[in-house]
Amino acid sequence: MKEKTAMNDKKVIATGLVIFLAVVTYPFWSTLVAGAKVSPPELEKPVGETRCIEDKVFMRQNHMELLNEWKTISVRNGVAKYTSKTYGVEYEISLTKTCLKCHQKKDRFCDRCHAYATVVPNCWNCHNQPKGIS
Repeated sequence: MKEKTAMNDKKVIATGLVIFLAVVTYPFWSTLVAGAKVSPPELEKPVGETRCIEDKVFMRQNHMELLNEWKTISVRNGVAKYTSKTYGVEYEISLTKTCLKCHQKKDRFCDRCHAYATVVPNCWNCHNQPKGIS
């Protein structure tokens, strides 16, 4: 009798695992089956600017690390300038005076990209959002 119960347990466990995997992986395979393409958001570029402090690929992938580095070297070490690794140009280490000088329409640049990437930044936990930055 124990052998039959053990066999039934294996079937129940296997069925449970299949159901669990189907539920957990549903978002991935349903998107593949539907063939839905998610395109990157259209970002409003700064007027009059041709480039950022680093190249586009670097900024897309590493801007948060750069901002964290700025926080560390500025607040803790008193460093006020950053030299671009891409262009060799010196910039003031400042979220409001450097980044938001160009990216003034937060809702049309930062927010669109963060929503697309499902990321909730914590910039405004410490920084007051400047007037005029939407």
